[in-house]
Amino acid sequence: MITSLNNSGNAVIKDLVPLLNEYMLNAVIEIGVGTSLRDLGMFQQQYREALERMHEPFISRFWKPWLYINWMFFLTSEGREYRKIVKMFEKFTDLAIIKRKFYHDCTNDKYLPNFDNDRSTKEDSSKSIGYNAKLQKNQFAMLDLLIAESRKGHMIDSDIKEEINTFIFMSYNTTMNSMCFTLALLAEHRDIQIRVRNEIRTALQNNGNKFTVELLQDLTYLERCIKESLRLYPTNFMISRIIEKDLKLNLFLIPAGTNVCFNIYATHRNCYFWPNPEVFDPDRFLPEMIQNRHPYSYLPFCAGPRNCIGQEFAMLKMKAIIALVIQHFYLEPIDYLKDVRLNVNFILRPSSSLRVKFTPICKTNASS
Repeated sequence: MITSLNNSGNAVIKDLVPLLNEYMLNAVIEIGVGTSLRDLGMFQQQYREALERMHEPFISRFWKPWLYINWMFFLTSEGREYRKIVKMFEKFTDLAIIKRKFYHDCTNDKYLPNFDNDRSTKEDSSKSIGYNAKLQKNQFAMLDLLIAESRKGHMIDSDIKEEINTFIFMSYNTTMNSMCFTLALLAEHRDIQIRVRNEIRTALQNNGNKFTVELLQDLTYLERCIKESLRLYPTNFMISRIIEKDLKLNLFLIPAGTNVCFNIYATHRNCYFWPNPEVFDPDRFLPEMIQNRHPYSYLPFCAGPRNCIGQEFAMLKMKAIIALVIQHFYLEPIDYLKDVRLNVNFILRPSSSLRVKFTPICKTNASS
């Protein structure tokens, strides 16, 4: 993505959604199954379009209880579309599993993670992170980890397929949209953007000008910016839970078995928990500020036993991409978030253009 934006050497204006869509999906696929969508030719575009359409039949079914009955749902146009999309996902995942298993068969499982003798399964924080990095033999995709478990009899192919499909669908959609909002907010707040860039420059100087996992973990101000972006624009803006036992809330009694929805978007903008809730202020997430706040006032990854198991991975991935962008470009807003329409069908995302001007750093004053 950095190379593409830098091709002309001049400032370019890009709509964040299609820009990140193109590169994020390929990154997720490489991490998930150890291959690149670019190697799939025409199927690449079909897969992208199917992924974009995946939520439409799901949402249609959600609002029509009579379609909860499977046979009735699959008689509708939405049901037939959903079935076509699922078949396309399964075709891709089945092929990826077959190819990866064949590779490990040919190499006698030499490059499979081995948890019994701890063969190079730990992350090496000294390895550089490149923006066009290919999976190396001593790096594992998620699929490799699952195949290793299947070799021990802990999983079968259908289990692997379900895990991979869930990882790709949820990781791609949520992370991509979260980065859209974060980059747009940094473009609108030049002082905060400069502070992020200075933090990145200092960290790079202290790390031999190499992007590593260790360096990303040290970017604490950037992490606060991402957290504040997730407060204002939580991708998963609403969740539901079934009450296990009778619950009394003030004068109201919620009986056991009730399905209760939580509006995370509203909670994150509640002035009782968040003074000046509409203001973008990353310092809300300083340690001393967090200590004085209700633990369930911030729920971008949910909370409790059913919270998002991929939240640390998502944060690391967002920090890696945003840090590279801010290091190489000065961002200016073309469209402002206050004017952008939001789509709230499945996840919170822009439904209209969210354009940002990317100017190569070498074209700007060094203090920027």
